[in-house]
Amino acid sequence: MERSLMTSLCDWMAGKRRKPLILWGARQVGKTWLMKEFGKRYYQDTVYISFYNNKRLADVFEQDYDAKRIIEAIEIIYHTRIDPENTLMIFDEIQSAPKVVESLKYFCEEAPEYHIIAAGSLLGVALHEGVSFPVGKVNELRLYPLNYREFLAALGEEKLVQYLDDHKDPKVKDFANEYREYLKLYMCIGGMPEVVSAYIENRDLNEVRDLQNSIVSQCEGDFGKHVGPTELPRIKMVWQSIPVQLSKENKKFFFGQMKKGARQKDFETAIQWLSDAGLIYKVNKVTKPAVPLRSYVDLSAFKIFMLDIGLLGAMSELDMNSIIEGNEIFVEFKGALTEQFVLQQLISDTSYTPYYYSGDKSTYETDFLIQKGKGIVPIEVKAETNLRSKSLKVFCEKFSPAEAIRLSVSDYIDQEWMKNIPLWATNSL
Repeated sequence: MERSLMTSLCDWMAGKRRKPLILWGARQVGKTWLMKEFGKRYYQDTVYISFYNNKRLADVFEQDYDAKRIIEAIEIIYHTRIDPENTLMIFDEIQSAPKVVESLKYFCEEAPEYHIIAAGSLLGVALHEGVSFPVGKVNELRLYPLNYREFLAALGEEKLVQYLDDHKDPKVKDFANEYREYLKLYMCIGGMPEVVSAYIENRDLNEVRDLQNSIVSQCEGDFGKHVGPTELPRIKMVWQSIPVQLSKENKKFFFGQMKKGARQKDFETAIQWLSDAGLIYKVNKVTKPAVPLRSYVDLSAFKIFMLDIGLLGAMSELDMNSIIEGNEIFVEFKGALTEQFVLQQLISDTSYTPYYYSGDKSTYETDFLIQKGKGIVPIEVKAETNLRSKSLKVFCEKFSPAEAIRLSVSDYIDQEWMKNIPLWATNSL
């Protein structure tokens, strides 16, 4: 299936100031496939090295950071010749070999002619364990689960994808039913490549759920492999509480929801681990809706979302057939799936970093805030067809933003003080 990040990889390949590239992403989002497919399409040769349980190759990097020596050793071991201009070198699972991570600095400085992409599902975790990161010496890209547009393309709906570039396009309204049905399907299946591929091949939602549960189990299996006995129970508690946290009307993460008397300081490391592993997304509250939003982050208040909307459904044990056949997805689970959907589209298919804001004593709350140029844009997410926007109205009356957005299952509407944009066109923000 086609991934939109392929275009970014091509830009990296052609860049005049190209550095070794680190491809970030959680386990099973398709990093290895994307790197290999990129090499297959655009290079004469690809040398793929996984450092997982590969001591021989890891030892090559232990001696020193002489790029020429390292290249020669790889050529000997893999019985190949590495042409700087026509060979792509892929270093995978680099969290298992810290010296490989550090070597990227020297490839950048001493051998910039080589094309190198590195990745590691738990690299973020490894960095917090003392692995030195080559700051300023690498390019970086992040791969997420398939977003809604990639999902449509995988199902062969390229035309529907094209129309979504502009939420004002009349065809977005003309094909609203199609977008709505695919949205329900996406909310059930999610964007994990293996799950999407299985659905395309067999159209079996039971198989989809089995695969989702398997991925959840594998993610949980990583906990025990990489954390000590003290932190493990806390990581599991945070992870398992996410569906409950998102089902609340107020989706702020409450520590008391996990355990009576639980305090933030006791779970900070657990939350950081899950974030470093790419398994959760943390959306911070801001104390003031002003530019730059990052300067007003309230570290004590945040929402936590899952890696993938399909995995959230699996962990919540939602019945997929009843969702596909009816409209329950827009009224059940208190909008949790809808906010998860919007969050994933914002981080994977726009350039915005989402935050949120709530008024004094939480009398009202914006679901998301984004910084658009010099302005702050409040975003309200509506799961139902009831489009009353009380919180958004209060925010606009108090702060007078130049633009306000409501995302819902209704068609595009410009009400002057606020624009309603269909959920499926979130990318066009």
